[in-house]
Amino acid sequence: MARTKEFDPDAALQSALELFWRRGYEATSVADLVEHLGIGRASIYATFGSKHELYLKALDRYAESVDPGLVEELSRPGPALPAVREVVRRFAAEAGSSEARRAGCFVTNTAAELGPHDEVAARRVQSSWDRLETLLYASLARAQAQGELPVERDPRALARMLLVVLQGVRVVGKASTDPARVRDAAEQALSLLT
Repeated sequence: MARTKEFDPDAALQSALELFWRRGYEATSVADLVEHLGIGRASIYATFGSKHELYLKALDRYAESVDPGLVEELSRPGPALPAVREVVRRFAAEAGSSEARRAGCFVTNTAAELGPHDEVAARRVQSSWDRLETLLYASLARAQAQGELPVERDPRALARMLLVVLQGVRVVGKASTDPARVRDAAEQALSLLT
């Protein structure tokens, strides 16, 4: 007879996400997960698979929780360019906060830590970046169609530039104690949208 789980797998996954996000993949041992989640090693393996599989599930959970808000922000009816500006400024403000210096963005952290040598994690990061670029492109193309963005501007190239800037401010924000550094970079990028 199968035993009933004595823990909530959803809550355990969220707890693992928080630990991996704060400490990174390599710095988080299975013993750390056992202690932090409050469940046994065998239960972790039976429910989530390996540490790597648990990490990828946590990364997927993070991406699912972040993307819906961006879709809503960038898909509002009306002028599109103000929404793009708002998103870029919000990313910069978050990157310049003291919370960002502690945790940063889980996707960006994964890109830096695992991207160069973990193809599966790199594909997850790329997928997240592709979604963000597509959202930015759709908003910029709509802005252009509505006359907010000059016709000679390339919405795809601008979306790619903004993606790189947003990821860059997240990286710089983790180590910089000067919020003006990321804020000024974001504003310079936004000046290219006129």
